[in-house]
Amino acid sequence: MSCVNNILVVLDPEGTEQKALNRALQLARISGAKLTLLLSIYDFSYEMTTMLAAEERDLMRDSLIEDRRVWIRDLLEDYNTRDLQINIQVVWHNRPFEAIIEAAITGKHDIIVKGTKQREGLAALLFTPTDWHLLRKAPCLVLLVKEHDWPEGGQILAAIHTTGENNQHQELNQRITEQALRFAQCLSSTVHLVNAYPGAPLTIAAEIPEFDTGNYRESIAENHRQALAEHAKPFAIPAAQQHVQEGLPEQVIPALAKELDAELVVLGTMGRTGFSAALLGNTAEHVIEQLNCDLLAVKPAGFQSPVKV
Repeated sequence: MSCVNNILVVLDPEGTEQKALNRALQLARISGAKLTLLLSIYDFSYEMTTMLAAEERDLMRDSLIEDRRVWIRDLLEDYNTRDLQINIQVVWHNRPFEAIIEAAITGKHDIIVKGTKQREGLAALLFTPTDWHLLRKAPCLVLLVKEHDWPEGGQILAAIHTTGENNQHQELNQRITEQALRFAQCLSSTVHLVNAYPGAPLTIAAEIPEFDTGNYRESIAENHRQALAEHAKPFAIPAAQQHVQEGLPEQVIPALAKELDAELVVLGTMGRTGFSAALLGNTAEHVIEQLNCDLLAVKPAGFQSPVKV
């Protein structure tokens, strides 16, 4: 089974290094998937040119779109695209994430591939960039690409939340592992599972001096080890590739990915929205800022994007 079939590649309108395109071409050569190269552009000054008639503004906008199509065709000349099915799509839209999601839905793409980079400072938490919107709202897989290579015989790390008691968490764990194994098959890689669990609250030892934090921590760790082993068994993932570690996911996952020199981290995102999500983000968003490899975000089954087409 192919890991992907229909790839939507988000081009960087200003970047000389097209990380998403490089990765998507690699995936397409391996899987035989078809590619759509998407560029979302917008210039507010074109909309504000009141001296021009509507038809003249449309002609100017169409001319700019055609210029960018030519730019993409010129860009592709530097790549080996032999035997690949590639479509070019340039859209005029003032909200790039909506343009991307609309294209993914109408084109029935099973994955969005987009380059990303680490953002520093408070703005990364307060202002939601396109990456974060895609993690929350895209209805398909989202692959955010960094600089790490994808070598054969590499490592893929799938982050599992074993304490989720409801069916949605269990189904999401299943989907995360299945996707990790599909990509591992395409990339000739090994899948590792990781589960992070919280330690004993410090307040317990302070309030209850006789409380044995050592036994408590070991009991919690053992419960998580058993739960992860139970999850891994149907997938035949051996114990040596199951990692249960104490700590927050945003600390444990990047640290283990670095230790394994993983090429890809796969995790689930529940698609939270609203002010609290914009301010605090979710696990996927906290994790990706610390990763030096790609991240594949998986949505729950039946997830519906709030973006309307």
